[in-house]
Amino acid sequence: MAEAFFYHLTHSRPEAAIAMLIEKSLARGWRVAVRAPDDGVAEALDRALWLQGGDDGFVPHGRAGGPHDADQPALILAGGALPEGRACLILAEGAGADPSEVAGVARACLVFDGADPAALEAARGAWRRLRAAGIETQYWTETSGRWERRHAG
Repeated sequence: MAEAFFYHLTHSRPEAAIAMLIEKSLARGWRVAVRAPDDGVAEALDRALWLQGGDDGFVPHGRAGGPHDADQPALILAGGALPEGRACLILAEGAGADPSEVAGVARACLVFDGADPAALEAARGAWRRLRAAGIETQYWTETSGRWERRHAG
């Protein structure tokens, strides 16, 4: 059953949170798609993921549109359709997803900036749409400096 986790950023930078989510998803054996709202955000995420991550110093990933997209453990999209075979969809910096698309993955992760009123309102709208579609949701915040689940429904 699909679930959507909302990550309310108050301490972490988006790319650090996304790197952590990719690594946790890959550890579960999930292939990941990261949807950015546009090419600029996708390019910035691509650069940041080469510098984030565990012992290797980068998070294994690629940008969509290359000849080896299907081989990438994590694939960064600038909008566009979700590639087949991805169990986790991470939505970065306001990128959206239709509830039917979220229903097709094991987990969707919506990462949003807690200091941005527009991002907060967009996350609230996404929460309502996904709940109305019957998708299980969880709200996570790092207000205390570490991730804590505050609400599940």
